[in-house]
Amino acid sequence: MNMNIMNVDYSTKIPNNVNLAEDRQVLKALEGWHPGYMDWWSDMGPEGFQESLVYLRTAYSVDPRGWAKFDYVRMPDYRWGILLAPQEENRVVPFGEHYGEPAWQEVPGEYRALLRRLIVIQGDTEPASVEQQRHLGKTAPSLYDMRNLFQVNVEEGRHLWAMVYLLQKYFGRDGREEADDLLRRRSGDADAPRMLGAFNEATPDWLSFFMFTYFTDRDGKMQLHSLAQSGFDPLSRTCRFMLTEEAHHMFVGETGITRVVQRTCDAMREAGITDPTEIAKVRALGVIDLPTIQKKLNLHYTLSLDLFGSEVSTNAANAFNTGIKGRYHETQIDDDHQLKNATYPVLKFIDGQIKLVDEPALTALNMRLRDDYSQDCVKGMLRWNKVISTAGYDFQLKLPNVAFHRHIGEFKDIHATPDGILIDDATWARRKDEWLPSTADGDFITSLMQPVTETGKYASWISPPKVGIDNKPGDFEYVKIET
Repeated sequence: MNMNIMNVDYSTKIPNNVNLAEDRQVLKALEGWHPGYMDWWSDMGPEGFQESLVYLRTAYSVDPRGWAKFDYVRMPDYRWGILLAPQEENRVVPFGEHYGEPAWQEVPGEYRALLRRLIVIQGDTEPASVEQQRHLGKTAPSLYDMRNLFQVNVEEGRHLWAMVYLLQKYFGRDGREEADDLLRRRSGDADAPRMLGAFNEATPDWLSFFMFTYFTDRDGKMQLHSLAQSGFDPLSRTCRFMLTEEAHHMFVGETGITRVVQRTCDAMREAGITDPTEIAKVRALGVIDLPTIQKKLNLHYTLSLDLFGSEVSTNAANAFNTGIKGRYHETQIDDDHQLKNATYPVLKFIDGQIKLVDEPALTALNMRLRDDYSQDCVKGMLRWNKVISTAGYDFQLKLPNVAFHRHIGEFKDIHATPDGILIDDATWARRKDEWLPSTADGDFITSLMQPVTETGKYASWISPPKVGIDNKPGDFEYVKIET
């Protein structure tokens, strides 16, 4: 392992461990892109807190034993850098038709367009979520939560830098144009929207933010894991380090929802409410009722499922065959890593019924990744349900059926209940508010979103965390808000 890449050079304007000081052309291109990025951050980054001192972690190394330091920093002064995980010596392409060949340090000409597109799509999601979350600081339930939001935001910004570096270094003029376009598109914009549907949705409240960081950032985790297997070594190394940061984003979502559920259960017990479906009574306590949490879960899980694309996909097969994008934990799978004769079961809509059909494993890669994703989603839900059962309530949060509320793939033209029962358009129109957040649900949640900025204090609808960030005490001032 090449150890000189562990620590990050902070002497250039752009912190990095890729020796930018000696890569003049790429350094110049990135320095040319930097002002546009700063304009984007000031326009679309967290609104109203650009002057606040925030207790943030910044990467100073890519050594997993210790890679970040915490300190107060104004977000526009955050040192966004370019950080690649250490290079593995003698690494080979771990799958596809180039299986066992040396990993590529440069882009193979014949795969240039495919590789560029995957990098651009990944890059486009990073600034999109910052744009979706830019108003949330104003309704933060505590300084602890506000700090976590801003940490997620600056790291999504860094992940944009990670993809832009690859575009600038390896794709010449095309790459520079794509890098500029990543700053031109805007989440939800009618004329220049972000590339994927879930990244054009609004994130109107903190429960949405927690659901987004749990479900949608987990899709990001699966995609990054698949790209971390890539035969194109710089992409693999970039994604491996991004995964180190991404873990915190899902932690924010999982613990955030746990704390919302905990507070609701505590409030119901204190008030003597035995039935968690008595929504009006529960809401009167100033907490979010469990059925509404389930509706939010239904929405964000299904939006995230759509990010995996069609269940059967020749694009996914091409990306695998060419050695560009592998499977989740590819190197741990016990098979030929080429899928020559393998099949994989896929749920399809056939003759009016949902059936499990064996498809060639190569074209069913999206489905396999989505199944891995769903299994990963279940883990956090076990913790949420443990909070509910420990409080003595007979209620379970669960993932809806994959045919429910879909806009991409096999089930986009049908309606199904969360239990997977097929229904007609009229029934869907009449009952969808039972399963997805209604306008009234949104209005109620919004009414709870009152900012709490006193150190150590938390909004009525969420419990304090068990431990602080960086082991700080409960009354630590995570954000110093200028007055």
